[in-house]
Order: sequence, then C-alpha cells, then structure tokens
Amino acid sequence: MRVTLIREDGTVFFDSDGDYTHFRNHKDRKEIRQALKEGSGYDIIRTSETLQSDFFYSATYFRNSGYIVRTALPYNVTLANSLAADLGYIWFTLGLTAILVFIYYRYTRKLGMNITQLRWFAKRAERNEDLENMQISFPNNELGEISHHIVRLYAQLKKSEEDKTRLKRQLTQNIAHELKTPVSSIQGYLETIVNNPDMPKEKQQQFLERCYAQSNRLTNLLRDISVLTRMDEASQSFDTEKVNIYQLLHNIQKDVALQLAEKNITFLILMEQGVTVPGSSLLLYSIFRNLTDNAIAYAGQGITIAIKCMKEDNQFYYFSFADNGIGVAPEHLNHLFERFYRIDKGRSRKLGGTGLGLAIVKNAVFLHGGTISVRIASTGGLEFLFNLAKAQN
Repeated sequence: MRVTLIREDGTVFFDSDGDYTHFRNHKDRKEIRQALKEGSGYDIIRTSETLQSDFFYSATYFRNSGYIVRTALPYNVTLANSLAADLGYIWFTLGLTAILVFIYYRYTRKLGMNITQLRWFAKRAERNEDLENMQISFPNNELGEISHHIVRLYAQLKKSEEDKTRLKRQLTQNIAHELKTPVSSIQGYLETIVNNPDMPKEKQQQFLERCYAQSNRLTNLLRDISVLTRMDEASQSFDTEKVNIYQLLHNIQKDVALQLAEKNITFLILMEQGVTVPGSSLLLYSIFRNLTDNAIAYAGQGITIAIKCMKEDNQFYYFSFADNGIGVAPEHLNHLFERFYRIDKGRSRKLGGTGLGLAIVKNAVFLHGGTISVRIASTGGLEFLFNLAKAQN
C-alpha cells in the first residue's frame, strides 16, 4: 500500500514510494477535493503520474492537524474482484425486493378492499338504509375483523336507537292514556254539575270532591312524569349532598303517620343513626317514600313495614325494605318496575296510584350507583333489596 501525506494547501510532504519533493500540488485531485469537502474521498482506476500504473486512491482529512492521509492500492485483478459488485447479492436483493413488492401488493389490495367496503357501508348508513339487507363481506384478516366489529356496533346502536324511539312512543301513548282518564273524569263531573243547576247540594258536593280527588291524581301523575324525565334527560341537575338515611326515614314516618294509623301499620326502622349516603335528598326521599306509599296502598291492613341496613362494605350500604302483606303473584315480579305497569288497574286508579312509583325508585337507585331487585318476602309480602353508595370520608 502506498501512503502519501498532504497538507491542506495540497503540498505533499511525505510519500512512501517516491521522492515527494518533486510532486506537483495535489489539491486538484478528486479524492483530495472530496476529502477537504466531506472529510473523506476516493478515486477508482486513475493512473499514477509518478509510478505509471493504475491505483485505487482513498483520502481522509484530519481537520485538527490540517493533514490529509491518502492511501493507494494497485488496481489489479484481485482488487478489481474485491471492488466488483457481487452478482449473487444483486440477484438476492432483486428477489427479496420482488417478494416484498408482492406482499405489499397483497396487503394494500386487502386494505383497499376493506376501505372500499367501509366506504360502501358508510354511504348506505348515511342514507339510513336497512342494515338487515346489506351484504357486506370483508377480507379474513385483522382489519377485516375490525371492520366487522364497526358494522356490528353500528347495527347495535341503530337497533338501540330504534328501541329507544319505540319505548318513547310507547311511553308517550301511555302518558296520554293516563292523563286522559283523570281529565275525562273531571270534565264529566263538571259537565254534570253545569248541565244540572238544580242538582241537590249533597250530590254536587260529592261530584266536586271526586273532581278534587282526580285533580290530585293528575297532579301526582304530572309530578312523577316530571321526575322521571329529569332522571332520564338531566340527571346532573339534581343537587347532591350527604343524606342521613336514618333521619330521612324518621321524616317519612312522620309524613305518613296518618295513613299508618288508619291502616294500623307498624313502621320499623332497623338501622343505626350513622348511615349516610351521598346524593340527591329529593331522589333518596323518593326511593323510600314510594316504597312506603306502595306498601301502605297495596299490602293491606295491620301489616308491618321493616326497613333495615343488612350489611355494608367499603363502597355500599345494602338495604332491605319488606312488608308482610298480601304480596303479588310471582309472574308479576319481573314487571313491577315497568312504567305504568299495574297488577289490578281498576284498584290502582281507585287508590290514586300513577303506575310510576316503582319506576322512579329503580331509576333513582341507578342514579346513586346501585341496583335493585324484588322478591317474595319470607313473611309473605314483598321485599325490595337495593344498595346505595356510601359517603367517602
């Protein structure tokens, strides 16, 4: 190997194979120019002016010392073979490239099929077309599986919206029917009074009392509908605070004392005074008041209502609201929380029930993070089991 040392100005101050004192300036040499510019450079098959043979030149510029070190190897068959491209490697590279291109084509083709199908689905979904008749197929890969999930999710959401619309329509029809009954009664009584000016005062007073009772029922119905609507659409509008359940039950006991006395009902509060639940005092009151009103109205006379906190854990208090009244047939249990569901429609309306009390109870429990169920009590009546979140210190 020939070694030559060159200064930045191109002056040669050492060469391993010749008398460097007569060398021309090397600054214009290709490898030197490239080294000065980029830090290193080379030139292939250039005939040496000094040795009159072909060489492979390589130069490296050391900026700190200001020197360029250039090496040269005779460009013979051995070196040429070393520097020549490996045909085997070239063919390997070409083959690998062809395989990668094929795989990429297959992948992008499947990707394109998925995108095309999703575009087709999106257009039809935008037009609100029937999903049941859509024949959509996706490639059997991960993206296809995700696309299937998207379509299924959309179908479930659409079905949920349709169910919600159907339930709202049904609820509207039920509300209209429930409102029609007291309004028709009030209108009928008043028409009878207006059209019969000579009606005896006693009879007239009786009709007015019935109008008043129906107007109270109408007021209660509108109140319950309003509460349910707020829970369904604006649950965050209720103010929250820490509510002492023990004190709340004592307030309910005072509020219904007259009804309890009339039916000779015993009201037992079987829990400690420190049971405190965070939430809406209005909704928590509605839970226990509606259950109490329901028991007073339908369980019978001479019964016992027992409310107790059965247990607690780090998150919940678990309550039992039970009576030993007449209860209901087992086939009615799964429907008791449905809106406007009545076991005996005539008796319920006669007693002033709206058919919404237990629906309010269920929604209010859900809004406080709990669940509720009902079963036949061991004493023969009904037992409502529900849990409410504890106040966090």
